[in-house]
Amino acid sequence: MTDSHNESPNEPGDIVAVATEAGSFSTLVAAVSAAGLVETLQGEGPFTVFAPSDDAFSALPDGVVEALLVEDNREVLTKVLTYHVVPGKVMAAEVTTGDVASVEGSSIAVNVGDTVTLNGSATVTATDVLASNGVIHVIDAVILPPGVDAAALVA
Repeated sequence: MTDSHNESPNEPGDIVAVATEAGSFSTLVAAVSAAGLVETLQGEGPFTVFAPSDDAFSALPDGVVEALLVEDNREVLTKVLTYHVVPGKVMAAEVTTGDVASVEGSSIAVNVGDTVTLNGSATVTATDVLASNGVIHVIDAVILPPGVDAAALVA
């Protein structure tokens, strides 16, 4: 438990609160809720979250987001979401090219150049969105862990 009396009004909320307040992560917030991960991402952390924007979720094939939110697919949804989370608080200036372990257990291939890309498919579009228990970096595509076929969910 945190003592709310010690928080200043200028301090950011936890990762879920910051994502909710941003307004461009409604699909991510709904997915985190459907997967039962709200309490986890409100926990002590610290966490680094590569947060797909609503537009990133919209770019998935038709029906995939809806399929992921179905209770029967909760395990797959949890894998996808935890693949976007890295233990620790990694600020943009600390990101280097290489593989980084996700909370899901699989590695994410990070490439630092003119832009930062994940798995060659998602580009980091905003960095260092601070939360009380970590940091959010916004990405323009949903990344999928090995073995997860999004299209198969709607087949």
